[in-house]
Amino acid sequence: MPTLTLAVPEEMKREMDSCPEMNWSEVARGAIRQKLTELALFKSIVGKSKLTEKEADELSLKLGKKVNRSIHEKFKKSHPSAF
Repeated sequence: MPTLTLAVPEEMKREMDSCPEMNWSEVARGAIRQKLTELALFKSIVGKSKLTEKEADELSLKLGKKVNRSIHEKFKKSHPSAF
């Protein structure tokens, strides 16, 4: 099996060392496996899309603006003195 070396911050390493019962290699393998599964699903969805990258960016921007407007209105109603 190939070996992967991973750098972690000192504080994280101290926390990991405080849990010697954990198999951190298996935890990392599981996290990597899950991310690969998510990426495969994402690629299969994107692969079926008929949108161009530009169209997807524009749609994302429009959706983001709608969400921001909706959140703004919600907070404006619940906290009118803040506006």
